Amino acid sequence: MSTIVAPSLLSADFGDLRKDLEMINRSEADWLHLDIMDGVFVPNISFGFPVLKYVAQYCKKPLDVHLMTVQPEKFLDRFHELGTAIYNVHFEACMHLNRVIYEIKQRGMKAAVTLNPSTPVSMLNDVIADLDMVLIMTVNPGFGGQKFIEHSIAKVKELRRLITQTDSKALIQVDGGVNFETAPRLVKAGVDVLVSGSTIFLAPDPEEAIRTLKKL
Repeated sequence: MSTIVAPSLLSADFGDLRKDLEMINRSEADWLHLDIMDGVFVPNISFGFPVLKYVAQYCKKPLDVHLMTVQPEKFLDRFHELGTAIYNVHFEACMHLNRVIYEIKQRGMKAAVTLNPSTPVSMLNDVIADLDMVLIMTVNPGFGGQKFIEHSIAKVKELRRLITQTDSKALIQVDGGVNFETAPRLVKAGVDVLVSGSTIFLAPDPEEAIRTLKKL
């Protein structure tokens, strides 16, 4: 199976968003990754529902939504109405994580959980069997273009062991500093899904950048 590639909309050209969405539609990208930031859980704000409605209208790829927000369960119905395929919440933002996972699945979306760089993999021991995907943040969330955290490689390997030991079907996704140098190492460590922003959207040929990542 080839690597799943999910370009991050955060790095797109918002002055000509339709052009970049059409590029994604033409490309071999598997999903479109949407980082939703509220300025509370992370020190930044990204985009809200007026932009997301436009994206959902024009994008033909499944929407991979990453909620970097407090109380991410508040938005379940609105994202479901947009046609979201994967609903990804932060472990650190959910007081009742089991309930949130259940509510995501009740709406027919895939349930994913994200771990910040300082949150250990062992925190997922009690829910890993119920998850469709785990996102390991390889930078601190909130801003694009950060330097890759090297310890992430060991963390991915640990997560792969946990998934194997529990017979979980969860995919491993990574986000942050994913480029042509770090991506092969991450895939070798056990990553299934690469989220990449500037490496794709700032490339001379974004579609070729996507093809290169998929071949890893």
